[in-house]
Amino acid sequence: MSVPVQPGEELRGRYRIREQIGQGGMGSIYLAEDLRLAGRLCALKEVEYDRALPENILNEARDQFLREATVLARLDHPNLPKVSDFFSIGTHDYLVMDYVPGKDLRALMLEARKRKHFISEQNALNWASQIADALTYLHSQEPPIIHRDIKPSNIKLTPSGLVKLVDFGLVKVLAPDEVTITVIHGQGTALYTPMEQYGGDGAHTDARTDVYAFGATLYHLLTNEAPTEARNRFLDPSSLLPLRQINPEINVRTERAVLRAMALHPDERPQTVDLFRQYLFGSREIPTGPLGTRRQTAPAFDLGMPSTDSALAWVTVGLLTLSLLITLMR
Repeated sequence: MSVPVQPGEELRGRYRIREQIGQGGMGSIYLAEDLRLAGRLCALKEVEYDRALPENILNEARDQFLREATVLARLDHPNLPKVSDFFSIGTHDYLVMDYVPGKDLRALMLEARKRKHFISEQNALNWASQIADALTYLHSQEPPIIHRDIKPSNIKLTPSGLVKLVDFGLVKVLAPDEVTITVIHGQGTALYTPMEQYGGDGAHTDARTDVYAFGATLYHLLTNEAPTEARNRFLDPSSLLPLRQINPEINVRTERAVLRAMALHPDERPQTVDLFRQYLFGSREIPTGPLGTRRQTAPAFDLGMPSTDSALAWVTVGLLTLSLLITLMR
């Protein structure tokens, strides 16, 4: 990793760096002044590539960045920051977008937990409706755009009460018959990452990947407890506690909708964000079945006492494993 850009430096003769406001595995985010438009602040997302990459892969990654930056620059939605520019300096690429003031939802959740309170369900669902608007917009693009890194720290609440999905770090453009490289290659954040995203190239991710992360984000916001990682839930389905067991004030419908969105198998989640929103707000009946609260509270299997019930349970686990593997191999 090279030395970060220093405060006062100017990039491309237009953007004067004020400070570094974020840092990830493959670059930094800076707050900068736009010298061409007086008074405008912007966020510069820097992409630094792995120097060990073969030259052909590096060139492909940079070409992919430029293609996807062009797509992002065309987006226009009130719950997304506007991408206004992109450019390259040496081995670094930069994405320029609106600076979004305010606190992220993770900070608000930590403040609530410190006060031994929960974020109100009404506030969380208000934010969820806005996030759903943004994701539905992204998924309806041609080709669809999958965010792949939805989490509380990537959602900011502005002083006006508007929430914005601020980070496009792992965005994937789903071009048919094309293997894509993400703008910043990565796996997302483990707490909010579904099983199908553990693969490296993201070839098996689609809108249902964002549905899972969206559900996991709401789980965290409503309970102040991090959701169990999908890999651990795969081994022990009972490890994810029902939301109302942690926060009894949550509506039963909200709990069922969130747990349905967090189904391990993508086929068993709401197939679109809009359908998930309908489950949350009661305009569509939530399916009943093995992914409901009953499944989440089921006890772990008794490994020492063979019985017909435990045998059937193991058969069920085997079938789920086989089904998930088949999906990942498509």
